[in-house]
Amino acid sequence: MKLLTKHECADTSVTLCRSCDLVIRKRALPSSVRALCPRCHTAIYDTPYCSLNGMLALCLTAIIFFIPANLLPVLELHFLGSIRTTTIFEGAMAVANQGYWVVAIAVLTSAVIAPGLLLLSMLAQILIIKYQLQVPFFRDILKRLLKYHGLLSQVSMLEIYMISIFVSVFQLTDYTDIYLGMGTFCFAMLFLVTLFLQREYHLEHMWSVLDD
Repeated sequence: MKLLTKHECADTSVTLCRSCDLVIRKRALPSSVRALCPRCHTAIYDTPYCSLNGMLALCLTAIIFFIPANLLPVLELHFLGSIRTTTIFEGAMAVANQGYWVVAIAVLTSAVIAPGLLLLSMLAQILIIKYQLQVPFFRDILKRLLKYHGLLSQVSMLEIYMISIFVSVFQLTDYTDIYLGMGTFCFAMLFLVTLFLQREYHLEHMWSVLDD
């Protein structure tokens, strides 16, 4: 195994192959190109992030869908002439009224609070980097946002709530008529756009921009 020198350890353009520990110097790659280890052909790194303008467009789109996804009814149930609608917040409150406060807090945190904070955090990061706000105040904000980005990404679980919606639809179709409205569409689009945004976002790249 080749050991890194002190200079190479401080050089962020140098990385190690995770399979054979070969020292590899990073190079700029075109879009949709992946760097392979010349010794064992293991994937080393690629370009998972798009341009700042692309991430900004995805982030703004997700924020636009976030508002109606949480305000409009996600499910509309027709049962024996009565119509009931529910939003994500109302569903969490219904669970809380039954005594399951922990479940209600988990739903609100993973489906509403954490995704909203994550989108606002990513928007602030992109704007600070895009407009090169080098004032110490903005650099400190960017550093704090990058520090807590991993936590927000782990707490945000839109896919779990999306799966629960589909499970509810399949289980209730035999007992009642279920209609999926604009709230369901907005929540599904919020999930998809956020998924693509997180795929294009690269935390190490953001830290490298801050260091530069």
